[in-house]
Amino acid sequence: MQPFNVSATLDPLTEVYPSADVLLAAARAGDRDVRYAICRLWLSEGIPFAFKARPAVYEALRIWLARRLDVQAKEVTIVGSGRQGYSLSPDQNAGRPFGQQSDLDMTTISVRLFERLRDAFGRWEKDYKQGIVQPRHERERALWDENQRNCPGAIERGFIDPQKIPTWFRYPEAQAVMDALWRVSEKLKVTSHAPNVRKVSLRVYRDWDSFVRQMAINLEVVGRIIKATS
Repeated sequence: MQPFNVSATLDPLTEVYPSADVLLAAARAGDRDVRYAICRLWLSEGIPFAFKARPAVYEALRIWLARRLDVQAKEVTIVGSGRQGYSLSPDQNAGRPFGQQSDLDMTTISVRLFERLRDAFGRWEKDYKQGIVQPRHERERALWDENQRNCPGAIERGFIDPQKIPTWFRYPEAQAVMDALWRVSEKLKVTSHAPNVRKVSLRVYRDWDSFVRQMAINLEVVGRIIKATS
């Protein structure tokens, strides 16, 4: 009988909330399998840092949001600085600690919700191209044009951000999601020992493979950014 083959690169990661230095060192030293393991074990599972004072609030949030989105509570999780205590965004925010000015980045892994939002985006994209809907001002036009360029590639990779679909009556799927997120934000404000955050966002993934793959890409990129600036 052979023992399990455990990567030595992961051995230093023994804490529930490892420091950015330790986590990113393992990500840089390891191969794709190591980065995937980090994404599964430390970046998507367990009690998020933001809720460590009162973990039951996190579970109550998941159950409530899952019912509103018609998904399973297990399909709802938190990523970003609210998960590990610091940002791993592949941008200038990399390494920033979680605090009151942080966002709470929710994630749902559900093929049904993904497909509903994908179809809503497709309807909006068609409406925009045909002139059926028009932006209300130039800033909105710029955002719409950016979303029209970037969202199809994201959808192809297996994820979609509902906030990039206008919350108009023509797109009730996006409207329902954004209303649920607003209610989550308001409920957190009146819940004892809940995190105080700037806003609540959501990304919807088609499946777990898409989620882990994208998270591993982000992890690799932010590792390079922090190494270059240190």
